[in-house]
Amino acid sequence: MNTTPTLEMLDPATLTVDINVRKDAALTPDFIASIKEHGVMEPVIAHRKDDDTVHVLMGQRRTRAAVEAGRTSIPVMIVESPEEAERIVTQVVENIQRAELTEADEADAYHQLSLIGVSAAMIAKKTGRTKTTVESALKAKSTDTGSAALGKGYTIEAALILAEFATDGDAVEELESVIADEPDMLAHVTQQLRDRRDRAAALAALTAELEAAGTTVVDRAGYDGDSENVRASSLNRADGEPATEEDANAVHIVSSYNGHLSTVPVVAGWKELGFTLRYSGYGASAANKGPMTEEQKAERKTLIENNKLMQSATVVRRDFVKALLAEKQPPKGWQHFTVHAITHHPETASGYEGAVAAEMAGAKTGETSDRWGWNPLRDHVATSPARPEVSLIALVCAGYEKTIVKDSWRSPSIRHIDYLNRLIAWGYTASPVEQIILDSAAPAQEHPAA
Repeated sequence: MNTTPTLEMLDPATLTVDINVRKDAALTPDFIASIKEHGVMEPVIAHRKDDDTVHVLMGQRRTRAAVEAGRTSIPVMIVESPEEAERIVTQVVENIQRAELTEADEADAYHQLSLIGVSAAMIAKKTGRTKTTVESALKAKSTDTGSAALGKGYTIEAALILAEFATDGDAVEELESVIADEPDMLAHVTQQLRDRRDRAAALAALTAELEAAGTTVVDRAGYDGDSENVRASSLNRADGEPATEEDANAVHIVSSYNGHLSTVPVVAGWKELGFTLRYSGYGASAANKGPMTEEQKAERKTLIENNKLMQSATVVRRDFVKALLAEKQPPKGWQHFTVHAITHHPETASGYEGAVAAEMAGAKTGETSDRWGWNPLRDHVATSPARPEVSLIALVCAGYEKTIVKDSWRSPSIRHIDYLNRLIAWGYTASPVEQIILDSAAPAQEHPAA
């Protein structure tokens, strides 16, 4: 039998694609157009069985694209057996292990292995990388934006993030600027963009739901005579009786401290409808002073924006702690950190949130309910005696996290300064709004971080 691989030109429609590991890798119009114009430049690898059917081992995506493009022939390298494909896998793995490859090169190699049918878990095992790293690389490679980012020399993490925001040109531009100028801030800016996107989506969804039901939604609603739209609770009807929800002809959507959206009844055009302000003195001070000054508006804008940034930073901070505690060794100086926290800031131990701590510790309790008295960290400690230091660190960090609220930047506390300084010592990059807390602290000189 001839064991030498042979190159043949075959109709892609006659080829059998047994495995399509990249089910998420859609055939993009650009890719199909390229195949239609230029053909398949790199031969696919296949094996001919005894019944003369040709089974594709490497190049499923190219084969499918050639069929879609109407190509009648593509180059196919016929190998002796599927074991020959395994030899190719070995070669790719050896190249990964031997060479100092860029992350783009590694992503390409993982992509080639996935096309043969090698799972992400097996790729990770063969290459010594984590499964998460491999999965992230494959996900980035599956999109045009991610592939383009890798081609520019971006990291797998950056490429994956850019792929996530591929449909938002402004976000992509902002992210690329951060990658170029402030790469340490990428996690913070990414979370801010996610939160901004989620808030906008939630607002749009609620607005659409209300309008579909025939409800008028107004962007602004006030309390005083300077407002065209005033909350019903601040008005009297023409007969002098307090206005009620039934008198409202519109609603205004408001957001609570935790981002929950709700509506307040509003009377739009209240003056023309004969309503009056309920409290004669309400808003008198504002009326005497007139509308908000530009300085007051700027202060208000800063307050709202920094509160949002603080909420985004909270997500990044907790993700950092979770990743830190997932490492094989606990962070350096954790013993002093925990004892300092318990002795100097005892509320960290007494007031922590079990759900936050359990998430940081990577606990799997098997329960997702929020029943009264349930503490997933307690359950985790009871059933997982290994590495108790991880649970202890998570407990303390969760205690600190409970005391940090969205406007903590306005009234910095020494406990927040201690906590943030410790995270920074462990590799965390503080966001600008967290830096306000750190910069505030002359007290930090008197009470250095543990």
